[in-house]
Amino acid sequence: MPSAQSPALDAKGLMRELAAFRTPHSARSWWELAITLVPFFALFTGLLLAVEAGYYVALLLTPLAGLFLLRLFIIQHDCGHGAYFASRATNDWLGRALGVLTLTPYDCWRRSHSLHHAGTGNLDARGFGDVDTLTVREYQERSPLRRFGYRLYRHPLVLLGIGPAYLFLIRHRLPVGHMRDGSTYWISAMGTNAASLGLLALIVWQFGWLASALVFFPVLLTAASVGVWLFYIQHQFEDAHWETGKAWNFHDAALLGSSYLHLPPGLRWFTANIGIHHVHHLASRIPFYRLPEVLEAHPDLAEVNRFTTRQTFTPLALTLWDEDRRKLVRFRDAVAPVSAPPVPANA
Repeated sequence: MPSAQSPALDAKGLMRELAAFRTPHSARSWWELAITLVPFFALFTGLLLAVEAGYYVALLLTPLAGLFLLRLFIIQHDCGHGAYFASRATNDWLGRALGVLTLTPYDCWRRSHSLHHAGTGNLDARGFGDVDTLTVREYQERSPLRRFGYRLYRHPLVLLGIGPAYLFLIRHRLPVGHMRDGSTYWISAMGTNAASLGLLALIVWQFGWLASALVFFPVLLTAASVGVWLFYIQHQFEDAHWETGKAWNFHDAALLGSSYLHLPPGLRWFTANIGIHHVHHLASRIPFYRLPEVLEAHPDLAEVNRFTTRQTFTPLALTLWDEDRRKLVRFRDAVAPVSAPPVPANA
């Protein structure tokens, strides 16, 4: 089990203290980009050349290329928060360029993700950049068919397999959720589609359909599946923090509703410290490479909602928020709420 939340921490005061870590270091940012982008292109090109020549054993390296692509996505994520460079324009244009590689329209994603941050842990603000989560009452009130649909959606094979493929190959092709919010999001989606398609066409022209497909899809889906796994454990765990109405406040929800995923050094590097997610939600303008500095300066934070890699698999079975017990529970542990007895008419 993960460590318990620390009630002694003052989330609002801590947020003010963390402002000292928000300043990005431009040289470090360019360096982190270079040591991710160059190996990714080298490995991706090497895989294409090997497969084209018939050396299919090289496909064993596609998960490694996928991890580099995941790291590029997390750099894009930092750009969306305005955290990677001091200049907003530099953040935005780098984010858009990386979106061509990650198949993620930057402006659309940035908007959805900002709504996710603004409403984390708020039962009244679900549906933006989240893993869909029902309360026990909501689940019990659904028809049998809709319950089945939710059960299917929450199955690990769907969440970590079909879901990531759908998200990055299909859903991101349109500005879903922002279709009526102005031309910016249509331009973002269609521009990313055109640039990504042009890049893919160039790869197919040079290496052929078979080699391109055998390399492109496994690399993308590795990055997508690992990314969704990370995102899931960042907010979906037994003692997560959910509130409604005036009981919800941003600071507590950010700190107590997000996890600290303590990963081995190699995986920590590939995931760009995104496992220090409670700190990120409390102060999203901190560049990913400075997040470890926060834990060094505030060691108590290393004990808040802490998970090891092995501990991340149990929460995959948690599916419903129990408002009475105030924790995530499994389907089989969900108890139908007891309706209040009717009040007599003459009472």
